[in-house]
Amino acid sequence: MKKFAIICGGYSSEFEISLKSADTILNNFPQEYEPFLVEVTRESWTAVYNGGRYAVNPWDLSFKTGSEEIKADAAIIYIHGNPGENGKIQAFLEMRNIPFVNSGGLASHLSFDKWYCNQFLRNFGIKVAKSLFLRSVNQFTDQQIIDELGLPCFVKPSDSGSSFGISKVNTMDALRPALEKAFAEGKSVVIESFLKGTEVTCGVYGTSTGIKALPLTEIVSDNEFFDYEAKYLGQSKEITPARVSGTIKETVQEVSKEIYQLLNLHSIARIDFMVVDGIPYVIEVNTTPGFSPASLVPQMLAYEGIKIRDFWREIIKFELNY
Repeated sequence: MKKFAIICGGYSSEFEISLKSADTILNNFPQEYEPFLVEVTRESWTAVYNGGRYAVNPWDLSFKTGSEEIKADAAIIYIHGNPGENGKIQAFLEMRNIPFVNSGGLASHLSFDKWYCNQFLRNFGIKVAKSLFLRSVNQFTDQQIIDELGLPCFVKPSDSGSSFGISKVNTMDALRPALEKAFAEGKSVVIESFLKGTEVTCGVYGTSTGIKALPLTEIVSDNEFFDYEAKYLGQSKEITPARVSGTIKETVQEVSKEIYQLLNLHSIARIDFMVVDGIPYVIEVNTTPGFSPASLVPQMLAYEGIKIRDFWREIIKFELNY
């Protein structure tokens, strides 16, 4: 029986969300494999196994429970943010020749950075919002930003996978605090022009019969945008299937599949869009989308009638041939 380390936790503000996602995967894992959690912090890697907690050797994902040594055959990396979603652990496992189902180190790192990812996709004709990239708070004056992008606009940490640090800016006075808030979460920041439309998201994953696109979910936030509170504290309406035409649905799903191929993604990804006048604009690509019971991908699977256990079975068999 192959042993799977579900790697979770991490260094970002979404540590607890990662644990919830990992618990959902653990509790719905295909029976023919033996899964266990590996919690990662800056201080340690710890296996949660049969009611005990044990120090993990990251070099081969092994640990000892007294006289018995347990060693993972493969991994599922489910850290939202650093050092999982940004590809660091993927690159480490690649170097150690330890199999995993996720997108590789390069694809994960590129997808993780909002600005670089969107500029990459734009070169292939994918529609994205107009934007500015900043490495310091004072790189542009407030007036330069507004002249270029207008108001309202969105300020986001570019190199952070979390929902923290994002602001919708409606006035010039709010711009500087928004930049400081974003730089508190990341080393670089992207400012994007406002797109007025319908927000939808699409889950995509690789299978033996090709890339499968799940039903679209429409996001209607009770807040000004789909922030942390809207995403995780129930302050939004998530409507599956999205209330869009069949043409828009097919367009978004086809663009999602194209992006999945362009970025050389693996396993599950979720791609967020704003549909403006029938045209989908990419907001961001998530290679480690939330997987708690309330998260979007499990909602899509439920609507499609796909059990979570069967979903991961299909991914593992396709990605690893186990």
